[in-house]
Amino acid sequence: MLSHHHTSQSDLALLRERLRHFIETEAIPRENPVLAHDVDRLDAVTRDLRQKARAAGLYAPQLPKELGGLGLNWQERAPLLEEAGRSFLGPGALNCAPPDQPNMINLLRNGTPAQQQRYLMPLIEGTVRSCFAMTEPAPGAGSDPGMLATRAVRQGGHWRINGHKWFISGAVGAAFAIVLAQTDEGATLFIVDADTPGYDVVRNIGSMDGYQIGGHGEIRLVDCEVGDDAVLGEVGKGFDYAQERLEPARLSHCMRFIGRASRAMEIAQHYAAHRTSFGQRLSDLQQIQAMVADSHIDLHASRLMSLHCAARMDAEQSVKHESAMTKIFVSEAVYRVADRAVQMMGALGISDDTPVSMILRELRPFRIYDGASELHRATIARRVFREELRP
Repeated sequence: MLSHHHTSQSDLALLRERLRHFIETEAIPRENPVLAHDVDRLDAVTRDLRQKARAAGLYAPQLPKELGGLGLNWQERAPLLEEAGRSFLGPGALNCAPPDQPNMINLLRNGTPAQQQRYLMPLIEGTVRSCFAMTEPAPGAGSDPGMLATRAVRQGGHWRINGHKWFISGAVGAAFAIVLAQTDEGATLFIVDADTPGYDVVRNIGSMDGYQIGGHGEIRLVDCEVGDDAVLGEVGKGFDYAQERLEPARLSHCMRFIGRASRAMEIAQHYAAHRTSFGQRLSDLQQIQAMVADSHIDLHASRLMSLHCAARMDAEQSVKHESAMTKIFVSEAVYRVADRAVQMMGALGISDDTPVSMILRELRPFRIYDGASELHRATIARRVFREELRP
């Protein structure tokens, strides 16, 4: 991996202020419920915002400076991803949104110079989008990647891929997909250009969340032929590479969604401070006060867990155990916060007149993305018993 330069606390505080200003004045004003499920319009708005973010010196906090990013380590990135995450459009504007952000990690770590030139550089520039095609309908890979049903068969200097993928975030309009397929040597990642014959994005699957750049696609691969140069990394190492992207992706999700939930609570607090019911302000009611206090506790604990995980990643220590705990806790905590915000605001909270209802809809799937809470709990418990970990 390329180096990360250390940024001073005062520089970081200044950067955070500048980013908050950018999110408040550029990203939030462009939000619109109509954009939430309109993939093309969302793309256009995001492209426009990326130019502005680059001009403002806020682009790609996660990328090394040599590649046009801000070169921040994980701990430095946390407050910035949180600020970006306050807006539905923020992470896309900064080009630190999934699936492109974790795909960049795979291409940076495992791509050949030719693959980096052809696929990574346009991703960094923000001129193209990508997707990561792993999840399959039953009986294929879902929570259990070992059930991977998509197959790639070697024929001469070519590979022929057959399979069916769905819920592939970013698939609609992506220039290429990183496809996980089973081979004789084991699971392998293939870079497949979207215009390859036999690669077909069947539909965008409607879902309760919104503002997903490139939607959630269903993809069919029928005798899709790619060359040896399409293999990303080594043949048979696909599961390792998929795992490599997962922990950073999870942690980035936590940081962004802490921002989203805190914005929902900010709006709800403002509402409670000004709304009167039965002769007193909502903010004077103990039940409302308890919801606000619990939300601040949830967000504080979420930030600390994320930062602890970030510090371990910066020190290049394993975060298998910690990132699973953090992902479970944060995904459930931010949902509680958004849920309380909706409750505090009553009918207004479930309407499209404020962003709060969409924040709730976005945060609900986070307990499923990057591994469902139940799956992580099982993994944590098995590790505890296997390694006799002390509580």
